[in-house]
Order: sequence, then C-alpha cells, then structure tokens
Amino acid sequence: MDPEAEIRDTKRRNEHIDMLSYVCDLEHGIPTRCPCGGSIIHEVRGKEEYDTLPGKRFFTCINYEADGFHYRQPWVIGVQEHIERLTSRVEEVEAVIKWLPEVNNKIKSLEAEVKALTVEVDRLTGKVYNLTVQVTGSRRRMRGWLQVSVSLCIKSSHGW
Repeated sequence: MDPEAEIRDTKRRNEHIDMLSYVCDLEHGIPTRCPCGGSIIHEVRGKEEYDTLPGKRFFTCINYEADGFHYRQPWVIGVQEHIERLTSRVEEVEAVIKWLPEVNNKIKSLEAEVKALTVEVDRLTGKVYNLTVQVTGSRRRMRGWLQVSVSLCIKSSHGW
C-alpha cells in the first residue's frame, strides 16, 4: 500500500473512531440532536413476531441506521439520567438557599460597618478642613511676621 493511501485510510479510521465517541458521549440524558445533525424523534416500537418488549420507547435519530453513528437510546434510560441530573441541580440550589440567610446577615453587618466608616470619614474630612484653614491662617501670620521682621532689620541696618 502506498503511503498516501495509508495516511488516508488512517485518517478515515480516526474519524470513524471520533464519531463513535461523539455518539457515546451524547448518550446521557434526553438528547436534542444526533451527532449527524439529524433531529431526535420519540419512537415507540410496534409489535413484532418475537418481540419481548412491545411498545418500548426510544429516543432515535430521524436518520437512524444501525451503523453506530446515529443516536438510539431507550426512553427509560434517557429520562432516568435526566431526572438524576435535575435532582443534583435541585440539591445544589437547596444548598444555596440554606446559605442565603447567612449571606444576608453578612450583608447587613457590612452595611452597618460601611455606615460607621462613612461617619468616621466625614468626621476626619472636617478635621482636615479645619487643619487646612489653620495652616492657611498660620502662613498669613508668618508672612506678616516676616514682613515686619524684614522691615525691622532694614530699619536697624540703616540706623533709623
């Protein structure tokens, strides 16, 4: 076999294996689409000659062929898996609901802390403003004293 044909054959086999794994991965819960892109129908098996389970229900691809590439799962298994998944989600939601009062209490305590800190920030802002006013007044007085000191120094150096 030439190398190119062998590569094509290997790729084809890998794609076949990938497609089979996609179908296997899909077989959990109630399907919505087949990996081939076909829609899923609810099939009820009719009475056949040697059928031990007449009326058995399936989730089946509309393009179903028994080649392993199309989805066909018993209805009971799909519904059971779907119920198990929903049950686990309900349990998660119950845990969140039980945790909610604790979160609300934390929020209330944090809101009280924020109010207290806001009051403290307002008080400190007032103090900073007062200190700014005092510094501005001190600077004015210092300028006045400096001007008086300079003028006295100038007068004393001229002998007045």
